[in-house]
Amino acid sequence: MKTNEMTQIILNCSYKVHTALGPGLLESAYKECLYYELTLAGFDIQKQKALPLIYNNVRLDAGYRLDLLVENKVIVEIKAVESIHDVHVAQVLTYLKLSKCRIGLLINFNPKVAD
Repeated sequence: MKTNEMTQIILNCSYKVHTALGPGLLESAYKECLYYELTLAGFDIQKQKALPLIYNNVRLDAGYRLDLLVENKVIVEIKAVESIHDVHVAQVLTYLKLSKCRIGLLINFNPKVAD
């Protein structure tokens, strides 16, 4: 499956979760529901995958964890905040750099769903 198709399915599943649950829950609730939906869609997903930092050829556990890693290709970072800030974008960019993945989705489940 092409990466564009994967990201479209991920976004569709995210929208399905958000429509069903609405805003106001913890990130962990949205993550579990999205994990469930993506599993139903047939994806191989890793949840809370540790992401080490390599410094001077030494592997360091710096505490980085990917919310979801889909098919070892797409990082999904989940938020439930009033608005996305530069620090959230920087987080995803850091994860992309450290993981060498090319695609990262920053999904905010807090906004109200349009009628």
